[in-house]
Amino acid sequence: MSHRSLVSTAALAALVLVALLAQTPAAGQTQSSAPKATAATTAGKAWTLPRTPDGKPDLQGIWTDNTLTPFERPKNLGAKEFYTDEELVELTKRARTGNVGEEGDLGAARPQAVRYDLELYGFDPSKLRFSSKRTSLIVGPEGVVPPMLPAARERNAERAAKDKGHEFDSYANRPLSERCVLMNQERIPMTPGANEGNLLQIVQGAGYVTLVHEIDHSTRVIPTDGRPHIPQNMRLWQGDSVGRWEGNTLVVDTTNFTNLTAYRGSSEKLHLVERFTRTADDTMVYQFTVEDPTTWAKPWTAEIPWTKTKGPVYEWACHEGNTMISTILRGARVAEAEAAQKKTK
Repeated sequence: MSHRSLVSTAALAALVLVALLAQTPAAGQTQSSAPKATAATTAGKAWTLPRTPDGKPDLQGIWTDNTLTPFERPKNLGAKEFYTDEELVELTKRARTGNVGEEGDLGAARPQAVRYDLELYGFDPSKLRFSSKRTSLIVGPEGVVPPMLPAARERNAERAAKDKGHEFDSYANRPLSERCVLMNQERIPMTPGANEGNLLQIVQGAGYVTLVHEIDHSTRVIPTDGRPHIPQNMRLWQGDSVGRWEGNTLVVDTTNFTNLTAYRGSSEKLHLVERFTRTADDTMVYQFTVEDPTTWAKPWTAEIPWTKTKGPVYEWACHEGNTMISTILRGARVAEAEAAQKKTK
C-alpha cells in the first residue's frame, strides 16, 4: 500500500471515530442552557441566535441549499447583480412551468427521459425557487469565475491530451463520481442543484463541527480547537480543513488538496475559505472564497443562502451494488475484441 493510501485510510478512520464522538455531546445540547445572544429580526419577530453549551453559535440542524440561481451570471445581464422583486416573481413563475431560460438552471428538475418521474420521489415543481435576489451565486460586478491563466489552460490541456484515447483503460481513468470516490454534490466548495442531493446535516460537539451530506452519506469533521494544518506533504481528496470562530461566523480554512480533485481546473495549490453564518432560525448564509494563484489571477467568492428543513437525511448509497465501473470496463473490452476480430478478417 502506498504512503498516500495509508494516510488516506488513517485519516478516514480518524474522521469516522471523531464523528461518532462529536455527536455524543451534541445530543444533550439545549437552547435553554445557552447564554444570551444578540437579537435579530425575522419576519417582524425577535430572534435570538441559539448557542451550544460552550457558548458557540448553534448551527445544528438539517439544511437545504436548493436554488435556481445560476452559479455564474447570464451574459445578457451584464453587471446587474440583483433582480427587482417584480423580476424575481416573474422568473419564479416561468421556472415552475419549465421555462427558466438563461437566468437559471433547472438541474434535476429538468425532464429526463431515462429517469422516472421525479414527482414520484416527492419533487414538487411549485416549490422551485431562487434563493435570493442575486443574479448569480458568484458575487461582485463580474458575477463569473475569472479567466483561467494561460499556464493553467496549458496544464489542463496537457492532462486532457494525455487521457485522450485511454478513457476506458482501467478504473483509474474514470471520473471520481463514477467510482463512488467523490460525488459532485459532496465536493467542496459545496455548490447546489435545483432539487437533488441538497440536504446537509450539521452536528456540533466541543471543538468540532461535523457536516453530514445526503449524497454518499459523506461525513466531514472539522476541528475548531486551534490546531494547525497537517504537513504539506500529506494530501487528501477534500483537503485538510481547520475551523475557527470569528464572532458568530464559523470560518473553515482548507488546504492540502491533491491535483486529482481539481476544482474547475485548479491545482494542488487550491486554498478554500468557507464561512457559515446563521442569520435567522431557518436561514444560514454559506459563503466561500476560492484562491489558486496558479489557476486564476485573483480570488473569487460565491454566496449561497441555506434554508432549514425537517429532513430526514436518508441513506444515499453509491458503492453498495455499484456495477457501473465493471459494466463500463467490460463493455470496453468487448468493443476492443470485436475491433480486433474485424482487423483479422
